[in-house]
Amino acid sequence: MSAMFAAIISGIVLLINLYIYVLIASAVFSWFVAFNVVNTRNQVVHTIGEFLWRATEPALRPIRRVLPNLGGLDISPVILVIILIVIQRFLVWQFLYGM
Repeated sequence: MSAMFAAIISGIVLLINLYIYVLIASAVFSWFVAFNVVNTRNQVVHTIGEFLWRATEPALRPIRRVLPNLGGLDISPVILVIILIVIQRFLVWQFLYGM
């Protein structure tokens, strides 16, 4: 039972890590678009941007609703990364010390 639980926890931790990387890529991509480094009329760039937006926006939207307006500064990805790291640490801690 504990080997199966360890595999499940490892899989969840891996998925959280991958999603954190997607969040970072989305933030960097948005900076590139804002500073006109990439051309969004290019089909490949547009497809990448669309994927990153669709992957991150459902998780970021509720956080943006709660945060006050900070002008042009969007700290919702940072808050989501912190939340995901806390969840990740909690899962690992529960597995190591909760059994």
